Amino acid sequence: MDYNGTMAASGEPLPGCLERLRRLAERVEVHVVTADTFGRAASRVNEPAFKLEILPAKRQDEAKASYVRDLGLRTTAAIGNGANDARMLKEVVLGLAVVQAEGAAAAAIQNADAVFTHINDALDALLDPERLVATLRT
Repeated sequence: MDYNGTMAASGEPLPGCLERLRRLAERVEVHVVTADTFGRAASRVNEPAFKLEILPAKRQDEAKASYVRDLGLRTTAAIGNGANDARMLKEVVLGLAVVQAEGAAAAAIQNADAVFTHINDALDALLDPERLVATLRT
């Protein structure tokens, strides 16, 4: 998942997000992949339950897409909101976009399988996948 704009606003984790991520990490590997715009991710996501990857400033869209490819596209879900998340959201088996206070790029929304108005709702859907059934059924 992306950090800034997705699980954090102005570099600070949104209330309830880390608690949900800890619960999710009991079931699956949780990776936070970020350019760390505000320089706070390392101190805010400093937990053994999560793997933090801080990316270089250039070509973040490709770096995030490459990261999820290395994890395995058929077994990876991703959450993001930015233009640099769009490719990652498109390539994974389940891409979730969030539109919160910092907004969301149109490309991220277009490439997502589902869109949420808060990170906690997206994480709750991963914690209880039946919440996604009505949204994703064809």
